[in-house]
Amino acid sequence: MSNLTESELRDLGLASVGHDVCIDRSTRIFGAGDVSIGSHVRIDCFSVITAGPAAVVIGDHVHLGVGVCLFGTAGVEIGDFASLSGRVSVYSTNDDFVDGHLTGPTVPAELRQVHAARVILGPHALVGAGSVILPGVKLGRGAAVGALSLVKGEIADGEVAAGTPARSVGRRNLERLDRLEARIRTAADG
Repeated sequence: MSNLTESELRDLGLASVGHDVCIDRSTRIFGAGDVSIGSHVRIDCFSVITAGPAAVVIGDHVHLGVGVCLFGTAGVEIGDFASLSGRVSVYSTNDDFVDGHLTGPTVPAELRQVHAARVILGPHALVGAGSVILPGVKLGRGAAVGALSLVKGEIADGEVAAGTPARSVGRRNLERLDRLEARIRTAADG
């Protein structure tokens, strides 16, 4: 793995970047001026982040696995301690083709029907490999999505969901998450 140096990170022109940030040099960032990255973040190889005009905000202690794609033109927010496994795709916009509209960026805007809505992945949210997150989705604090799932709606705090479309299959222990997070934050302060 070959990560960008601190100097190269600064040269990207990001809106902000914290410390202890490891971004593989194969990662592509479009609209860097609208991307904010917290501290203790790792972005693995072949990932793509697209921002602007809305912001993509990545919190602290976040991991984006191999080939994660964040299409954040309508905004994506990833909370602290969240993790997206390999090949997860997050879309803040998508074309509505059901009513017979044309699709794709090469078509004039007046011939398309685009749904755009900010995506919010709360603190401690987990998204399993190969999953797809659609516009307007909100994953609550500690929400988890199983591999190969399609998420079209909100997933509540601590809920575990899986499938296509994703549906509830269990719960996470949020009290344990709080205790473990407190240990990391206390160690950082000490």
